[in-house]
Amino acid sequence: MKKYLALLLFGCLLAFTASAQQQRTLSGTVTDAVNKAPIANAVIRVKGTDFLTATNTKGAFSLKVPAGALTMEVNASNYKPLETRITAQQTTLQVTLNKLQPLVKTDDRRRLIMRGRPSTVKTVSPPTPKVICAEPMTPAADQALREVAVTGYVTSKMNYNYTSSAPDNTEDYSPINENIFHAATDQPLSTFSIDVDRASYSNMRRFLNNGEMPPPDAVRVEEMINYFDYHYKAPTGKDPVAIYTDMAICPWSTGHQLVRIALKSKQVDTKDLPPTNLVFLLDVSGSMDEPNKLPLVKSAFKVLTEQLRPQDKVAIVVYAGAAGVVLPSTSGNNKKKILAALEELQAGGSTAGGEGIQLAYRIAEEQYSKNSNTRVILATDGDFNVGASSDGALTRLIENERKKGISLSVLGFGMGNYKDNKLELLADKGNGNYAYIDNFEEARRTFVTEFGGTLFTVAKDVKLQVEFNPSFVQSYRLVGYENRLLQNEDFNNDKKDAGDMGVGHTVTALYEIIPTSKSGENVNWVDPLKYQQGKVLGNQQEVLTVKMRYKQPTADKSQLIEKVLPYNNQEIGAAPEDFRMATAVAAFGQLLRNSAFKGTATYGQILSWAGTARGEDTEGYRAEFIQLVKKASLLDKEQDKE
Repeated sequence: MKKYLALLLFGCLLAFTASAQQQRTLSGTVTDAVNKAPIANAVIRVKGTDFLTATNTKGAFSLKVPAGALTMEVNASNYKPLETRITAQQTTLQVTLNKLQPLVKTDDRRRLIMRGRPSTVKTVSPPTPKVICAEPMTPAADQALREVAVTGYVTSKMNYNYTSSAPDNTEDYSPINENIFHAATDQPLSTFSIDVDRASYSNMRRFLNNGEMPPPDAVRVEEMINYFDYHYKAPTGKDPVAIYTDMAICPWSTGHQLVRIALKSKQVDTKDLPPTNLVFLLDVSGSMDEPNKLPLVKSAFKVLTEQLRPQDKVAIVVYAGAAGVVLPSTSGNNKKKILAALEELQAGGSTAGGEGIQLAYRIAEEQYSKNSNTRVILATDGDFNVGASSDGALTRLIENERKKGISLSVLGFGMGNYKDNKLELLADKGNGNYAYIDNFEEARRTFVTEFGGTLFTVAKDVKLQVEFNPSFVQSYRLVGYENRLLQNEDFNNDKKDAGDMGVGHTVTALYEIIPTSKSGENVNWVDPLKYQQGKVLGNQQEVLTVKMRYKQPTADKSQLIEKVLPYNNQEIGAAPEDFRMATAVAAFGQLLRNSAFKGTATYGQILSWAGTARGEDTEGYRAEFIQLVKKASLLDKEQDKE
């Protein structure tokens, strides 16, 4: 018996040694070709395989790769992808990447494009309304406010259109470090906050409609997916949110699978919603003096004003070189007064955004009551340059006000100096929505079609935690939501803030799954764990379990909902229409980002997937998406020629 046992152990040792010899460790660095700076989160992959890893903050990586000569792919956000060969004996790799160049040619970057001829220039001098301040102002500040908010300025109907690659362009986006695959045996839990913002989609649309590819970091895939209306069933029980799950073969990497997790919040008739106390916080600084900024702001808030009910109230705060109240809290019954105050606004001066936010919250606190919905709605290009404008100071202020029950929603406008990173952060900390208004139709959708979802919360601090079954899932990656990730411990922590869902909102999240190999030949990014149990609790046919925590709008304690996903190996063509649409949008976002995980997706395939998923497209958003894909395809070809 001992002899047979010794032979068995010897055989296992030989098998292990042979297996180890089939792989080797490849290590190295990825740096910028010009300044030699390390590139973090660059993805290094053996071409055509699931052997991949990402660089750390020092640009370094280490990856177990198969034996033999290989082709390595290296991808990083805002850089041209690179392929390079390594020999069978090679164990180190030093890579330099070149940044993507803007589509517009050098001569065009220096040129201001003017469409149409200028009209007659007139000086407009409207009567000066009363400016009410929450506290005494210095004579200089008072004069600055009056000049900005109420005095006539020279106006013109010239339509200036700056290309985003102009040298004086100061648009700002936070870097997105794409989620990579995680082994289910090493990290079985994935936890994140839900997101119902959609600013990235309309901003992307602005770029494409202007004949430009959007910067990769302007593309947040989860916001693109969640831009669309999906026909999920509303909850029927006591919980205000319902969970749905399904899966299909991943069309851009057919050896993988795609899991969809969908949420739908309850519908509430507008007449049954609580009274609303709103403070319009409007940027009227000089940077807003463009046709697609303050004039569009006025149009958007006029649309919102028309939706107000008699029990709703509105105050208007403006800021430029200083901040002041141009309309005290006014009943929704008195729409003429609200509309007149909006119409009289003119732009000019510097941007004391921090002071404006402080004043707006002060007015909101005066109107706050537990039985009402109190919200500040900020409209700006985000270019704060006077007073408390640092991210830290503003977010601390907003977090304190959020705890008092006052939400902050943010609407972004304009181009050239747009500060997406700041506005996304403010809305995130303020428990509000973030939208980019690129045209009047987007304003109508935000304040008419989705009035309840924009302004009224039915579930707050909504978190998702997904546990993967290693019997089915070798590894997984969350598609998007990079800036919404939470620590696993945050899920049960009711003090940890998360996203909110409004009336009738839908949220969709996709996971790309690498299935567990039946032959046992799996990719190992980390060494096997020594102390983990080798068994799976629960039904062996369960692919994953979704847990969701939410709070009622006035509660401090969260509630738990769970949903299990059974195994299903259907083709994407057999999946529900909404699943196919979300898949097409996700693939498009990954192409726009030139993602390392775009797989075999092409613009033609995306058009095919979306074309079969249009369904009942009442508002025409899915048809518009198809046109945007066509534009991106043409622009991408032009960029390749540069």
